Amino acid sequence: MTFQITLQEPFRALFYAPFYAALARGDYAAQGVEVRLLPGAAPSLAKDSVLDGTADLAWGGPMRLLLAHDKDHGCPLRLFGAVVMGDPFFLVGRQARPDFRLADLATLTLGTVSEVPTPWWTLQDDIRRAGLDPGSLARVTDRSMAENAAAVAAGTLDVAQVFEPIASAMEIAGTGHAWYAQASRGPTSYTAFYGRTDVIAAKRPAFEAMVRGLAVTLAWFAKALPADILAAIAPFFDGLDQSAAAKAVARYRDLGVWTTTPRFPPEALARLEAAMLSARAITHAPGFAGLVAEDVTDAALA
Repeated sequence: MTFQITLQEPFRALFYAPFYAALARGDYAAQGVEVRLLPGAAPSLAKDSVLDGTADLAWGGPMRLLLAHDKDHGCPLRLFGAVVMGDPFFLVGRQARPDFRLADLATLTLGTVSEVPTPWWTLQDDIRRAGLDPGSLARVTDRSMAENAAAVAAGTLDVAQVFEPIASAMEIAGTGHAWYAQASRGPTSYTAFYGRTDVIAAKRPAFEAMVRGLAVTLAWFAKALPADILAAIAPFFDGLDQSAAAKAVARYRDLGVWTTTPRFPPEALARLEAAMLSARAITHAPGFAGLVAEDVTDAALA
């Protein structure tokens, strides 16, 4: 039997590489699932696509579901199939600073990510735990990552918050050095599949098959050469700087940004919930049992 699934992409980013590899390698197809990918440009709209039935399934940030559940405690969206369970963002400064500590931000100007909110929510939680009030920082909040990276290179900004391959490209060009990897805090849930509970029930065999395909991808991903990973995802990325991307893939893997199995670590969701609560982005946390349909993954991998 062949299942047909419509899958919503939130936006295109290198840290989503395993999702593209699964499609490109045919790992879903090998499990009997024909996937139609809906390209995305605005991450906030992926959730709406799932809620209104345009897509059966999406991948994206669990923070979107936490926001939705905070607004509506009866929200029907549930997560499963973990992939990005480490924070993929970095703090990058102009000169090497191997002794950098988050408390050092007290005397620096920081350019934070404006494109999406999660990187700041998680970083501000780290800053609080380091004993510094994040509200006291000199912070640039209205520039893109590319603009902040350029400002660091020009010497007009002390430190920028960016993801890959920006950080690696800056290091290769000699215009910046990674001071702090946000993944160093440990598991933090950044990306998984999610769907509506009624659709999960109706299409359970197809979703379980997708989890099995994802498991094959992640096992390959854990051992493949960065060049082979980039070759696999090349159809989804035009004009990617291969040197920077290869460095980025190796670093993300070394940091444990990607899981090696689709099982969802409860501690990863707990850390994200704690960060969003401390940032006052949410007032209610549904907890693992209220947000993650881990039974789908358990059944798929049994």
